[in-house]
Amino acid sequence: MKKFLLFLFVVLTIMVLAACTANEGAGEETENDSEGDSTAEETEDNGEDVTEEQDGDNILRLNNGEEPTSFNPPIGFDENSWLPLNNLMEGLTRLGEDHTPEAAMAEDWDVSDDGTVYTFYLREDANWSNGDPVVADDFVFAWQQLLDPETGSPAAFLAYFVENGEDFNSGEASAEDVGVTAVDDKTFEVVLEDPTGFFLHVITNPAFFPINEQVAEENPDWHAEAESFVSNGPFMLESWDHDSEMVFAKNDTYWDADTVSLDGVHWSMVNDTNTQYQMFETNELDVASIPAEMSDDLIDGDNVAIDEMGGLEFFRFNVEEEPFQNEKIRKAFALAVDRQDIADYVVKNEVEPAYGFVSPGFTNPSGEDFRDRNGDLVATNPEEATELLEEGMEEEGYAELPAVTLSYNTSDLNKSIAETMQSMLSENLGIDVTLENTEWNVFLEDQQNLEHQFSRSSFLFDYGDPVNFLESFITDSSMNRTDWSNEEYDQLIADVKAEADEDQRWELMYEAEELLAEEMPILPLRYYNQVFIEADGVTGILRHPVGYADLKYAEKE
Repeated sequence: MKKFLLFLFVVLTIMVLAACTANEGAGEETENDSEGDSTAEETEDNGEDVTEEQDGDNILRLNNGEEPTSFNPPIGFDENSWLPLNNLMEGLTRLGEDHTPEAAMAEDWDVSDDGTVYTFYLREDANWSNGDPVVADDFVFAWQQLLDPETGSPAAFLAYFVENGEDFNSGEASAEDVGVTAVDDKTFEVVLEDPTGFFLHVITNPAFFPINEQVAEENPDWHAEAESFVSNGPFMLESWDHDSEMVFAKNDTYWDADTVSLDGVHWSMVNDTNTQYQMFETNELDVASIPAEMSDDLIDGDNVAIDEMGGLEFFRFNVEEEPFQNEKIRKAFALAVDRQDIADYVVKNEVEPAYGFVSPGFTNPSGEDFRDRNGDLVATNPEEATELLEEGMEEEGYAELPAVTLSYNTSDLNKSIAETMQSMLSENLGIDVTLENTEWNVFLEDQQNLEHQFSRSSFLFDYGDPVNFLESFITDSSMNRTDWSNEEYDQLIADVKAEADEDQRWELMYEAEELLAEEMPILPLRYYNQVFIEADGVTGILRHPVGYADLKYAEKE
């Protein structure tokens, strides 16, 4: 194994040197991990970049990796869409510099004694970039669209906390039944199914951004082009050359425009890590992600920012596809992968291997981290993996294991990880795994349609509570994508959402994660972090452990 990793490192180093020679000043890669599921899909390595000022303007240059899926708030649901959208628009609350929700479109709010009714008071100076006032009906319209089954939003489940939200989304209630009301132009009321202590964090998510109802009624495709796009956040969409670049300009109609120091943001769309780093080296970008093979040389630099990030890279087993209908075979694959080696020698950049599913950083009412409390649930144990594989094959009557294909979305890092896992499964289990890769949009559609057998995935937390990840694997969840179903697990998640006692609620989440590890419909690989190298003079890019980067406070000398 060590020989293979050494060989892989040498090959990658040669490739980087060749790229440096042949393609100086090309562009930066964002390895699209989406799922990104941040839940939203994570599109990895969104190397933010910033270049020297152009024509006297204070322009921050970033790389978005790929074309956004959509700037319609309920549809985007991946990092390529929601990261830039988080800087074009704003919801009722916004994550502040301490990573907690603060007043945004809503300047204040009241919460009922039983914790189920939130009354938000919108700012009088909250306006759209076309001059229209932001009104409560814009939130009613947007949230109903999010939940409307005809919208088909992959993020709809995030609004199931709202009264009758799930029933409407499943066709069992009407839009009028959903617990959202415009009391008047500047008062928006939300009724929840149950008390939800983290609700103010949930609604910082782009899925809950308002939509200018009048604009959307006149042009349902308002979000598809710069000419028709209206924003209510720190920036507005000045131009959009699809699959190439976007340009944001400061939004002078934004209620807190005085806080925004940048004149604009330029977004490239370059899906190659080495290329984007070369753009940084040639001053075309001021922020870049660090290629794994260059990590040892760069990671300790004074201009490197390393921040926490709530998220997990993992692999999904399709439990309706042979041989992964067998629990022991799934566990054998999970135990045969050396996560520490992949973290140390392939991904690098100080990432941590994942021996559980919920990433570190979520603390219970006693202040104890979820990960510390529930411990390591998935080990690396080739001997036990071999035993489990033999037992599983015997249970299924296999003389030979059915062919296995590992699918991943195209990126250099994803390829390196897949090749390393392929080698580990061959060395530890004697299994020859075939690799296949496709571009992100094709890959995601195939995964959602359960057309993959064994496929990579990623999850970025949408809000600051472990249930956000755990609920992804209930039966029929749009985020499940494994066809795994367990009535006990479904009930545990339902109980988590209904439990008012916080200590008991966390106990239920521990139990749910343990059940996930027991049946292993997914294979955890590593937890995410955020690592960027920044040019001198770039400050104030606010990166949250849970949430999307905020450029409102960014500065560039």
